[in-house]
Amino acid sequence: MMTFLRLKAFFIIVFLSLNTLQAQPWVVQPDDSLYVREQYDKMEVMIPMRDGIRLFTSIYMPKDKSARHPVLLNRTPYSVGPYGNTAFKTFLRPTMLFAKEHYILVYQDVRGCYMSEGKFEDVRPYNPAKKGDKKIDENSDTYDTIDWLLANLPGNNGKVGIWGISYPGFYSTVSLPGAHPALKAVSPQAPVTDWFLGDDFHHNGAFMLADAFNFYASFGKPRPIPTTIGNPGFDYKSADSYKFFLEMGPLRNANEKYLHDGIPFWNDMMAHPDMDAWWKDRNIRPHLKNIRPAVLTVGGLFDAEDCYGAWRTYEAIEKQNPSSLSNRLVMGPWVHGGWNRSTGNSLGNVWFGGESSAWFQKEVELKFFNYYLLDKGTMDLPEVMVFETGKNQWNNFTEWPPKAAKTRTLYFQPGGGLSWDKPAVSESYDEYVSDPAHPVPYKEDIGLGRTSEYMSDDQRFASRRPDVLTYTTDVLTSEVSLTGVLKANLFTSITGTDADFVVKLIDVFPEDSTRISETGVPMGGYQMLVRGEVMRGRYRNSFEKPEAFVPGQVTEVNFELPDVCHTFQKGHRIMIQVQSSWFPLVDRNPQQFVNIYKAVEADFIKATHRVYHDNGRASGIEVLVRD
Repeated sequence: MMTFLRLKAFFIIVFLSLNTLQAQPWVVQPDDSLYVREQYDKMEVMIPMRDGIRLFTSIYMPKDKSARHPVLLNRTPYSVGPYGNTAFKTFLRPTMLFAKEHYILVYQDVRGCYMSEGKFEDVRPYNPAKKGDKKIDENSDTYDTIDWLLANLPGNNGKVGIWGISYPGFYSTVSLPGAHPALKAVSPQAPVTDWFLGDDFHHNGAFMLADAFNFYASFGKPRPIPTTIGNPGFDYKSADSYKFFLEMGPLRNANEKYLHDGIPFWNDMMAHPDMDAWWKDRNIRPHLKNIRPAVLTVGGLFDAEDCYGAWRTYEAIEKQNPSSLSNRLVMGPWVHGGWNRSTGNSLGNVWFGGESSAWFQKEVELKFFNYYLLDKGTMDLPEVMVFETGKNQWNNFTEWPPKAAKTRTLYFQPGGGLSWDKPAVSESYDEYVSDPAHPVPYKEDIGLGRTSEYMSDDQRFASRRPDVLTYTTDVLTSEVSLTGVLKANLFTSITGTDADFVVKLIDVFPEDSTRISETGVPMGGYQMLVRGEVMRGRYRNSFEKPEAFVPGQVTEVNFELPDVCHTFQKGHRIMIQVQSSWFPLVDRNPQQFVNIYKAVEADFIKATHRVYHDNGRASGIEVLVRD
C-alpha cells in the first residue's frame, strides 16, 4: 500500500510539473533567449567612479524606440556574465516580465570583482561623512553609476530602480541613504544586513560553520587582476559534511589544514570574535534614515541565509523614517531567493499549495517597479504581505508585527509538557550532557553541503537523542496562530563556563494522520521545524563584552528567534526543543570560556546543562498570538 501511495504522489508531481512548466514566469522558457536577442542590443562599458576606478557594466538596451524606458540596475559580486557584446544572457532577470516591458536592464560587477577595477571589500562600510572626490563606498559607487547611465543611455525616462538578492540585496539597501534623485524604487531581497547577529555567518554571535567555510573557501580567494573566471568550489573529498567538519577539529584547523591563511575575510572574522567596531561598521541599518525612494523588502520564511536581514531591514526603515515613506515587506514560503528561482509551492516534505513565486513576480514585484518607474497602474499593495504557513494562505497587514497580536508565553513543564500556565512546582529541571565530540546534527540524512530543506525537516531524529530536551503541548482543541518575533527565555545552569543554546519551534502533526506528502513521505507524527535559532551563551548580556558562566549558578539566557507567521491547526501539537549543538550548521562550542577561534582540541569538554521549569525559574518561549 505504501509503495502505491508513494508512486501515486510521484506521478502527481510529474504531471503537475509538466503541465505548469510553460505557464510559470520564473521558468526559463525556450523562446526567452531568442526574445532577448530580437528585442535587445547589448553593450559593455567601464563606468568611471569619482576616484577614477572604473566598474564593468553590462547593459541591455531595448530596441523599441517608441517610448522612453526606465533603468533597472543590479549590482553584484557574482559576475554579470556572459562577457562580450555578442554574448547575451538567455534570461533577463529579475524576470522576463521586465524584458517584456522593455526596461533598460543593467548589471554591474561591483568594485574589485570580476571585470571591474579596484579592490573588493566584503560588506564595505557605509561612510556617512564621505566628502571630496576620493571618498568612496558602495553608496557613492551606486550614485556615480546612476549619474553616468542617465547621461549616456539614450531613450531613458530619467527614472531608476535597483534590485538584488542576498549580497546584491546588500548593494540595494546601501543605495538608500542619500539616494540619487533619479532613484525612485529599491527592492532589497534577502538582503545581507548583519553578519554578526543574524545573517549568513553568525547568528547571535555563534559561527555558522558550514555556510562560512563553503562560501569563503571559494569566494574569499583574492582576485589579483580583472577576470571573467570565478574561483573553483572547494573539494571536500567527502560526501558527509558532519564527518568532514568533525574530523577537521577546532576552527583554527580550517586555516592550518585547508585555507592556508589565504582567505583575507576568513582571517578577519577569526580576528574579531566579538561584536566590536569592525562588525558594527558593517551594519547598514543605523544609516537607513531620511529615505526617499519607495522600498519593497522581500524575504523567505525558510531562508537559511538571510531571513534575519529581510525582517530587520524593513523594521529599521520603518522605525527611522516618516510614516509617509512607501516602505513595504513581502515574506513568502520561500528558501533563499526562492521567489526568483522556484515555484514556491513546497519545501522538502511540506506543501504550501499554489505557485507563490509566479504570483509574486507578476502581482507584486513587477507592479511595484511599474508604478514607480513607468507611472503604470495603481499602488494598492498592502504595507505587509506575509504567507501564513500551517494555513497556507497570504495575509495582508497594515504593520508588522500586527498590533492586535497578544504576548503570551509557552512554559516548559515537568515531564516534558508545554503549557500557557507557569509551572506550579517549587523546584524542577531537566538536564543533559552536551558532548562536543558527539554534537547534535542539524539534519537526519547524510550529505555534503548545507541543505535548504532543514528549515522544515522532520525533527523526530533529534527528539530521540538524550542531549535534546523536548517539551510538547497537549493536542490542540483549537488553532493557534503566531505572528512576529519569538523570544526564548531560559533559566539554565551549566558545569562548564560557556555554552550554546539552540531553541526550535516545531509543529507536530497528528499521529493518526493518513496524509502522504507530495514527496511520498507519511506525515503522521511529522515534527515540522517552523523556526530554530542558536544563541552563544557568552553573549547573553552583551554581544560586545562576552561573559563566562559561573559553573552551577542558575543563569538567564534570553534571545530572539526570527519572526514567524504560522498556524498550528486543531489536532496538532506545539513542540519546543532545546539543545546545545547544531552541527555542522553551527561550530562547536568548547564549553569553556576561551577564544573559540583559537581553541585547541583539549579545550573541548563535556558539560552537563540544566534547564529549569518551576514557579521561580519558569523557562519558556514568548510568542505573539493572533486571534
